[in-house]
Amino acid sequence: MTTLATPNAYRESAVLSAPPELLVVMLYDGARRFLFQAGVAMRDGQIELTNRKLRRAEDILQHLRDVLDMEQGEIAANLESIYVFCLRQLRQARFEKNPAAVEHVSALLGRLRESFAAIAGQ
Repeated sequence: MTTLATPNAYRESAVLSAPPELLVVMLYDGARRFLFQAGVAMRDGQIELTNRKLRRAEDILQHLRDVLDMEQGEIAANLESIYVFCLRQLRQARFEKNPAAVEHVSALLGRLRESFAAIAGQ
């Protein structure tokens, strides 16, 4: 009996075999996808969906912050400052119902994503 690979199995395999730099790129992509969805939901007045999507993006940012190796010096400290700033901005965006602030965070993460993609050779 032949078993077809599901999209989730393919994604799991890609994640498990990816180098750390590419994993960071994947996390940025996921966070930006959730931020886009949150912005759309916010504009549509869908408060529950907005909060759920923002929470997913915030969880990714918090994970990125938690796994920083602070012994690596200035780069890690700068990334931590950026993640803290982004988390603060998203909390404020939620409070003010401000999709432009969500888009600002997404753009910032997009620039970081490009840097990590360059490092990962993507």
